[in-house]
Amino acid sequence: MRKISKVIVIRFRRIGDSVLSSSLCSSLRKTFPEATIDYVLNEEIAPLFEHHPDIDRLITFKKEEMKDWRTYLKKVRRIMHSGNYDLIVDTRATIKTLWFSFFSLSTPYRIGKKKAYNRFFHNYRPDTKIDDDEIGQTLRLLSPLEKNFEVQYDRTFKLYVTPEEKESFRQRMEIGGIDFSKPVVVCAVTTRLTCKMWNKERMIQILFRIIEKYDAQLIFNFSGEEEETIARRIQEKMDYHLRIFTHIKVNGVRKLAALLSNADFFFGNEGGPRHISQALDIPSYAIYPPDISKKKWLPNANERFQGLEPKDISEKAEDKRLSYAEKFDFISVAELWKRLDPMLYKYIWTK
Repeated sequence: MRKISKVIVIRFRRIGDSVLSSSLCSSLRKTFPEATIDYVLNEEIAPLFEHHPDIDRLITFKKEEMKDWRTYLKKVRRIMHSGNYDLIVDTRATIKTLWFSFFSLSTPYRIGKKKAYNRFFHNYRPDTKIDDDEIGQTLRLLSPLEKNFEVQYDRTFKLYVTPEEKESFRQRMEIGGIDFSKPVVVCAVTTRLTCKMWNKERMIQILFRIIEKYDAQLIFNFSGEEEETIARRIQEKMDYHLRIFTHIKVNGVRKLAALLSNADFFFGNEGGPRHISQALDIPSYAIYPPDISKKKWLPNANERFQGLEPKDISEKAEDKRLSYAEKFDFISVAELWKRLDPMLYKYIWTK
């Protein structure tokens, strides 16, 4: 039986997916403590995983490299031919990621989720389409190893911000007007896809309640011009309340992690920042739109990490005859506040 000395985990796509999939790296580190573990990511996401103890090397791809097939294939071929990997874990098994296994067919363990087209590329194809959360489905990729190894599954996902990074951003926040003697709440008032954003008028009512009851300072987090425009409109509708901050911007995911590490709480629409908050152990409460399963995308939920989806309010939210908007509408201000308020009381009131 060949020893597992070099491992590569392929995880392209978005922030939340990558953060949750880091549990694979932690499980592999526990299972093969002496192995070298490489993590393949989109370049703009990779900085999040700097200083991660279960990742030895970050392999990144720029947007330009992903768009040009010739450039992409050359780079994948070079990585695989020089890597001499014993284990490939392809978390996506897409037409694009299959090439990592194609250029390393001598690798004894080439694992990818079961799909109709990857039989030739992956010699182990576990079925991950099981009623489980995202981490459970991802970790199921390691099940073929159980025959020859004692797999140590680790469902935790963590990110690491250095004390220097945290302190540096804290100073920046203080310069921006943040008073750390009062609660600091980072708020995702918008989303990448506007259809997944909770009703703005209802969001405003909740934000006012957080400010008035807990004397909290709200930092609006957003990404890109469209999200910033929406965030500033909400700020305008709230009469530019002095407790709302839109000027403390972050440049890249590493700074976002530094911002969140200095917060007392995260609240807002579900997305990558919520996953980062949980990975940094910052209490969070998220709003899930009708087509995003809380069970799937809120793994390891406990008293510190919670959320609300329409079907938590009413079973009618699962009625296929209802429109997307009608389902989302089940989340009212009263129902959300009833669940959010006790968390805020517990985690920021006694600050």
